[in-house]
Amino acid sequence: MAIEPDQLDQSGLELAAILKRLRKQAGLSGVRLAARCQMSQSKISRIEGNKLRPSLVDVEQILRGLRASPALAAEVMAIARIAQTEWQDRKSLHRKGLDKKQLELARLEAVTTEFRYFLLSMATGLLATPEYIRESIAYAPPAQQAKAVGMKLERQAVLLDRSKCFTFLLTEQAIRYPLVSPDAMAMQIDRLSSLALQANIRVGVLPMNVKFSTTPLSTFSVYDDRLATIETDLGAALFRNPKDVQSLLDRFASYEAHATFGDKAAEQLNQWAWSFRQ
Repeated sequence: MAIEPDQLDQSGLELAAILKRLRKQAGLSGVRLAARCQMSQSKISRIEGNKLRPSLVDVEQILRGLRASPALAAEVMAIARIAQTEWQDRKSLHRKGLDKKQLELARLEAVTTEFRYFLLSMATGLLATPEYIRESIAYAPPAQQAKAVGMKLERQAVLLDRSKCFTFLLTEQAIRYPLVSPDAMAMQIDRLSSLALQANIRVGVLPMNVKFSTTPLSTFSVYDDRLATIETDLGAALFRNPKDVQSLLDRFASYEAHATFGDKAAEQLNQWAWSFRQ
């Protein structure tokens, strides 16, 4: 369904008014709600004043903080999906700042139990060495880069939480793409092998000679069974519709069936790491 610009503007005003009204009905000050949501009070104020368009993750966090009923949360999220378009283009993400994106991801990871990543062309930040991360965000303004690298490395701590389960499927292209120097690439691949030894992490490998799909591929991530993102070089799309999320879960399962894990994956990773060292 196409959404007209004036509908987006109106839905933004409506969303801001609803969130403000719900906070007052809950008997919470902006400061108390901000503390519950791990946001700043100024951000809550700007969202309620329609001076800041909240992301879907922001709205979900606020609704959790308000302890909204499932039915009410569903109604508000429906408005939020219109107010916050599902598509974020790359330029908008850059203007928003890498640090803001890292905070959003950290909040999402904090409330997720099962993670699934299909990585088509590069390793994700959770799997990356510092040098790999620095090169992956070389496009960003220099002032943002150092802070973003630190925040990405801090987010890797979530991998140590044994209450969370992670499955990473990486194509050979994602593993071997020479983003950094040969020695650094070998270390990056070694990190994949090391992480695969953790009980809560599965690293699957899809070599070039394995035909696992007949449709065009995109990098995507699924968080539990409630949210999914698809990334392209132009931007990222976010999906909360259960049918869309299930579709990506089914696709992930079909890819997973063709991937190698455990000792076979480790052997393949070691071979590729050694090829860079040579």
